[in-house]
Amino acid sequence: MRVLAVEDDAELGHEVVSGLRQAGFAVDWVMDLASAEESLTANSYDCVLLDRGLPDGDGLDLLSRWRARRSRVPVLMLTAMDGIAERVAGFDNGADDYLGKPFAMAELVARVGALCRRAEQPRPSLVRIADLEVDAARRRVTRAGVMLSLTAKEFAVLELLCARRGQVVSRSDLIEHCWDAMAEPMSNVVDAVVVQLRRKLGPPPLIATSRGVGFVIDEIG
Repeated sequence: MRVLAVEDDAELGHEVVSGLRQAGFAVDWVMDLASAEESLTANSYDCVLLDRGLPDGDGLDLLSRWRARRSRVPVLMLTAMDGIAERVAGFDNGADDYLGKPFAMAELVARVGALCRRAEQPRPSLVRIADLEVDAARRRVTRAGVMLSLTAKEFAVLELLCARRGQVVSRSDLIEHCWDAMAEPMSNVVDAVVVQLRRKLGPPPLIATSRGVGFVIDEIG
């Protein structure tokens, strides 16, 4: 899942990015409305965290413009403007959720996860492919009953492949959903993670390569 954080406080921004990345999200971080506009135009996000008091204006103005353009990306207002009137204004302008500062990182992670799940196409929380079991809700992966230890990035790639079982998922799709803007589209980061996934999943292989396109997971043979 890819998240855009719009926050001008450098210390808080670092904390938010770190906390979300540790939870397995890919995160882009910008500090003003102009940069947020550019990022939203150029990229696809599963959720946006939006502050109100930004150097070049009120985050609500950006939210209003995007809702007027029929953008449906979930938006969580993350702001110190936490009174009833401010919350009502946020929801009236199209916010999906509202979290006042200060906040607990665990709550932010939970709210972002809930918004992302609500927005995406319904997918089973538990996927079984041969003797592989992927439990997205509990972030657990087992093969033949043995628990596997995956990194956040490995889990994100495996979860997306399983959600599209039997379909080829392109490298660009994987980068868009599992990496942030720092990832080079033509780099081998996806291939490197898939190599590690194959090693950890062990035989018989479940992930096949569609040469020049991407990867597919299914029972092979």
